[in-house]
Amino acid sequence: MSGALKFIIGWMAVFLFRLIPFRPPNFEPMLSVVMPFSKHYGVTGSFLFGFLGIVLYDAVTSGWGTWTWVTAICYGLLGVGAHYFFKNRDASVKNFLVFGVPGTIAYDTVTMMIGPIFNGQSLAVAFVGQIPFTLMHVLGTVVFATLLSPALYRWVVSNEAMEFSGVRRSIAQ
Repeated sequence: MSGALKFIIGWMAVFLFRLIPFRPPNFEPMLSVVMPFSKHYGVTGSFLFGFLGIVLYDAVTSGWGTWTWVTAICYGLLGVGAHYFFKNRDASVKNFLVFGVPGTIAYDTVTMMIGPIFNGQSLAVAFVGQIPFTLMHVLGTVVFATLLSPALYRWVVSNEAMEFSGVRRSIAQ
């Protein structure tokens, strides 16, 4: 429970950025926010951060559909993968990039299959359409993993003052 405030801050960062009008498509910070949280919150916390980040966002914006569950599970699993990757590694820009870029490509490869599996789209059309989408997604991951991930890790995830117990202590003083 002590990390709830931090989760809310992380989800709000993703949510607010994704609501920016006219932002480039697929230029979003979800994985770059999941990664710093995964170092600190274990397998369950890492899965829930990614999974609930998508479920809550879709609940407020587009509503739930097949895409919600596929993308939520994928981001949850990326959170689990990030937890194991960062378990014995520093939360550095280099490591955020080393995990983030292949993680983004893996995510886009899996989610590309939504069209062919659920909507009868041909695999060739899905693949060709996915190329610019993935390039933009990787660009976003590089930008956010370089700027946002280290800042979130330092100022939110590893900041004990943001724990509910730390908040209570500072209010009492």
